[in-house]
Amino acid sequence: MATQWVPPEQYVKTLPMHAQYACFFFTDTEDRPLQLRCSVPATRGIWQWPGGNTDIEGESPFETAVRECKEETGIEFAGQPRLLAVFWQGPGEWPVAKVGFCFDGGRLTNEEIGKIRLDPDEHDLHAVRSMSEWAATMGMKEYQRLTAVLRARETGVPAYLELPAAGNGREP
Repeated sequence: MATQWVPPEQYVKTLPMHAQYACFFFTDTEDRPLQLRCSVPATRGIWQWPGGNTDIEGESPFETAVRECKEETGIEFAGQPRLLAVFWQGPGEWPVAKVGFCFDGGRLTNEEIGKIRLDPDEHDLHAVRSMSEWAATMGMKEYQRLTAVLRARETGVPAYLELPAAGNGREP
């Protein structure tokens, strides 16, 4: 059965919507992950990577990661995009699915980490910890996501994770 052609501007109105976010995964020179502790009331205390929602029309995921990283930490990432993971999360608190992209931010020196300036409206602390220290700090699902991203960096094979619908709209 043949389908009738529909102009793109009409067709896209029939497609499911989603929100998009992007972030960077950084480690120190000893490959210990850097994370930021959220200070937003709905997600207070959750550890996240520098990044956020794409809220500028036409902004690519990588551009989102670069912009959000600078806003949240002061780090001006100038490298090339290297995708580590793609996340998909079904609707929960958000009425639409969320798609996330995690890029490799590389390794930061102690001096670079010391220059991080957090946006207090979003994060109240940054920390670099070993994987065993993060395991003791994070929930199991968040730790599994962290492990998958670190493995993707080590192997060069991007991770794809389907995350459970969140009740609080948080992203990695």
